[in-house]
Amino acid sequence: MIDKIQQYLGAEADALLTHKAIVPKETLTLPGPDFVDRVFAGSDRNINVLRNLQLLYNTGRLSGTGYLSILPVDQGLEHSAGASFAPNPIYFDPENIVKLAIEGGCNAVASTLGVLGMVARKYAHKIPFVLKINHNELLTYPNKFDQVMFANINQAWDMGCAAVGATIYFGSEESTRQIQEVSEAFAYAHDLGLTTILWCYTRNNAFKTDKDYHVSADLTGQANHLGVTIGADIIKQKMAENNGGYNAVKFGKTHKKVYSELSTDHPIDLVRYQVMNCYMGKAGLINSGGASGDNDFAEAVKTAVINKRAGGMGLISGRKAFQRPMGEGASLLQTIQDVYLEKEVTIA
Repeated sequence: MIDKIQQYLGAEADALLTHKAIVPKETLTLPGPDFVDRVFAGSDRNINVLRNLQLLYNTGRLSGTGYLSILPVDQGLEHSAGASFAPNPIYFDPENIVKLAIEGGCNAVASTLGVLGMVARKYAHKIPFVLKINHNELLTYPNKFDQVMFANINQAWDMGCAAVGATIYFGSEESTRQIQEVSEAFAYAHDLGLTTILWCYTRNNAFKTDKDYHVSADLTGQANHLGVTIGADIIKQKMAENNGGYNAVKFGKTHKKVYSELSTDHPIDLVRYQVMNCYMGKAGLINSGGASGDNDFAEAVKTAVINKRAGGMGLISGRKAFQRPMGEGASLLQTIQDVYLEKEVTIA
């Protein structure tokens, strides 16, 4: 498999596969088969949270590795159903979303109340469900770019979910309310034994100047740190593509060592800084796979290599998989998983 990975990486193979990270891997808590024992057994999470966490880690092709491959399909709300499913209309049917996650060998499927609720009795015992409880939607005009509750924790528990997920737009005008809502929901989820996954997105027009600093390591890193503070067991974050958001936007507080001793411009170091802000890896970092494009397999492999070598816990990839025939989508998910199964792709 390493030869295939190198082929996908092309001219970037050497830079990505041999890079030595600026922050030593020994300072991190890394994924592994005993991750729940090493990290959460000593936490305040109750027994059922530990059981559901372990269920996530013990499902699919990555079972027993400590890595996660999750299929997220909430784009019918977040990006509109037409824009998301017109390229492959079978995914208007919720059952096909779950089938793709199973065929693709995923650890879990994350989706909306409507999607998971429609097929819960048939599939909740076959693959772990992650209920996304809040969403942005694109029908309100003008769009507010807000995350509001579409579901609650009791509904997740009733349908047999292993976890709940939520999004906070850190930096937005609505973020204070979202933090309060999600913090309360996650506390109740833990009471009921459900794992919590937080989509830690930055969102503010001021974050886009000479570059799009919504994907800067320093701003996304702080979003991650806020996310683990309110009890997220797993953090979902867009992969860092640059740095210096604080300095460019000229607000908040940072430190010069963030840019000299704790990170470089190398993508693995940028993502390692994101991992560091997840309590040095004690809350796993899963990066998003990004939008579908012309070079999905190569881009997915590159993203997986960067995440794994940085000390991350896996990928949560949706549009790249479901905007193509099911067989191809399953193959793409499995190609991502192959990176995490390949022992020659090591932690930098």
